Amino acid sequence: MSDSGLYIEERKLVKRWNGPLPALANLAVILVLFYGTWWIFQDPRGIMRMYTPYVGYMWCRWILIMLIWVAYIFNFWPFKRTWLEKTHPVLKGFILTAFSVAIFLGVLKLFFNGFLGNFAIAYFSPAQLTKLGLTEFYAEEYAAQAILMFAAIASWLSPAWVVAAENAPWQKLGQPVRGFSVLMLTFFMSVLVYFVTMHPHMGILFDPWQKYAAIAPPYWQNFANTVHGNFHIAWIMCATVIVWMYETIWERYPFKLIKTDWLRRLTAFFGIFIIAVSLSFFLYYAQELAWGPAVRGTRRLMAPDWRWLHVGEIAIFWLVPALFMYLYCDNAPKRFSTPMNVFLRTVISIAAAAVIYIVYYKTSHLFLGTQKGFSHPQQFPMIPMIWLINIFLINSWFMDSWPGWKLVPSEHTVHAPAEEMQWTAKFKLGLVTGTALGVALYFAVVASLPVLTSLIKVE
Repeated sequence: MSDSGLYIEERKLVKRWNGPLPALANLAVILVLFYGTWWIFQDPRGIMRMYTPYVGYMWCRWILIMLIWVAYIFNFWPFKRTWLEKTHPVLKGFILTAFSVAIFLGVLKLFFNGFLGNFAIAYFSPAQLTKLGLTEFYAEEYAAQAILMFAAIASWLSPAWVVAAENAPWQKLGQPVRGFSVLMLTFFMSVLVYFVTMHPHMGILFDPWQKYAAIAPPYWQNFANTVHGNFHIAWIMCATVIVWMYETIWERYPFKLIKTDWLRRLTAFFGIFIIAVSLSFFLYYAQELAWGPAVRGTRRLMAPDWRWLHVGEIAIFWLVPALFMYLYCDNAPKRFSTPMNVFLRTVISIAAAAVIYIVYYKTSHLFLGTQKGFSHPQQFPMIPMIWLINIFLINSWFMDSWPGWKLVPSEHTVHAPAEEMQWTAKFKLGLVTGTALGVALYFAVVASLPVLTSLIKVE
């Protein structure tokens, strides 16, 4: 096997049983792992109680980044392919997860808390903030918030360069050269984005505002109707979600139609960004339809800053069923043309996300220890949703989808050739028809949102 291919794409997994039993078995294992680990690490009623909420949020975001680094950027280096193929899935999952957490602890303690916090920016270190007069709780929360915001950006850019830019220009290099090259580039890009999006937000958390060290008030206040960094969290979270939609249920469609490599990569990378920004403004507008115009200066449900945060939360609800369809349902449906398959998967995943959204807000305070309601400060659905996604990825990437699937020996997995789409008269007619239906669907959704949301009674 060439080292340039991803192990998770080249391995050969087969179902242990027929029908839906493999997916159901994995769902049962995932839910047990989710709730068990949630109780141990996150639940405010549990053991470690990391859901403060920012400390727990930081951990689940950075674990997600570590999983992406290990599986997507470094292709499981330094672990050998033979070890990946011969080790029992449960043992392999435990070792690779522990390896990922160990890397994160090094990044957290050495880079953020130690290096940056002590020699560059005090808010990356709880100890430095405590010395400056903050209480221990707020010192931990502010530092965790800054570090998780960096993770939010990296969770978009890290996979985006692999998925959209196709690891260019290092796609033909072996590991670890390719991995470190992509890591350094995306880390540098994350630093730039962090300083123009999240650093001004951190600058106004302290009294007086740090106007000599950060732009205060932030430049986005006039068009976002808030000075809060949640405006950027909204579109960055949407970008994270769209990257994975593009990679999974969308099969890299429509940008894969572009045959010129550099144009396809450039269009895909910035196309994901444009789709994400458009989605974030639409989800904000949807809340205006549901609850009325936001009022600057208010709190909770009517506050613009909370509504921007809720944009990212809604997007994460969408990612959960989409990933489950891709990882455990063979990316069904697959019987139609690629555009129709993509459309059906998108509709199904949105409908499933709406169900999960409603069930979560009606039951999370009972099972997860969160607070009841949409907009309580202790209600952060992105934390349990990303924690669940982490369990998905650990089970699929690290454990070869055990127990429902098993890894079988294969020197090379032959994938079905990608569907060739030509710009025929039929394809053009389908494109025009699809565009018209999409516009009609948009206006239908906008017209129905006030009615639909009035049926959801969540206090």
